[in-house]
Amino acid sequence: MDTTTRRDQPTGHEGARDAGIAFGIGAYFIWGLFPAFFGLLSFASAGEVLVERILWTLVVSLLVMTLAGRLGELRRIDARTWQLAAVASAAISMNWGAYVYGVISHHVVECALGYFINPLVTVAFGVIIFRERLRAPQWVALGLGATAVIVLTIDYGRPPWIALILACSFATYGLVKKVIRLDALPGLAAEGLAAAPFALIAVIVIAVTGNATFGSSLPHTGLLMLTGPVTLVPLVLFALAAPRVPLSTMGILQYLTPGLQLAWGVAVGHEPMPASRWAGFALIWLALAIFTVDAVRRSRRPVVAVPE
Repeated sequence: MDTTTRRDQPTGHEGARDAGIAFGIGAYFIWGLFPAFFGLLSFASAGEVLVERILWTLVVSLLVMTLAGRLGELRRIDARTWQLAAVASAAISMNWGAYVYGVISHHVVECALGYFINPLVTVAFGVIIFRERLRAPQWVALGLGATAVIVLTIDYGRPPWIALILACSFATYGLVKKVIRLDALPGLAAEGLAAAPFALIAVIVIAVTGNATFGSSLPHTGLLMLTGPVTLVPLVLFALAAPRVPLSTMGILQYLTPGLQLAWGVAVGHEPMPASRWAGFALIWLALAIFTVDAVRRSRRPVVAVPE
């Protein structure tokens, strides 16, 4: 029997990688189109959209876990993991709230900026919190990123608060997810359970004050309920991609999301982009190019075995 692998057929590893890239592109593409969906929710306040998103994402994740026979995993979570899930829940709730506010207030370009600078904020957190030592290209990238924020602050006439909140909250969420011992689906469910009491109280307050749009009409109610599956689908795709694709490749793919969001804000939302704002974005893109090239080069270096 011929056991050689034909060159025109992918190996198992290559097939898994190709599938992972497809899953990753799917996840980042859906995230990139979020302005199109959340822009439809402008009939509701950002606060109502946030709490409805938290609750319906929890409902969908619990339903999926039940169908997959994994609901029992939640009962085996220890106290420390629940604490980390609560921190992750606070971070992602802040991120979701800022993003929804940015979209419905027509600041999609600033939202895109937040996700462009997120990798640089993550590196900065590593230096500040974990005392990590950076290489020269990383310092250059951080310096360019800081300069870009200054340029954009001058352009906006204020700090780009939405972008900074998005970047810092998602970087915090990423740090917690690195240490928490939960897979994507139970992790999302645990985070939803941690936020659910606060979200339920908020729903009641919004209803009592007469500001609720949920239940006001079938289209409005349906759109708010859709925030659950719309949130869960890209997360599942990302979870399928992450173990199959090299980290450097995922790092490149992630720029698809803010790129699409920027295009939406400019081409569809017709948000202003003066030359000074383009200059700020150009500095960010240069910083990301330096950062990405350095990461790719290091990932391709052969590992030298050290004799014991």
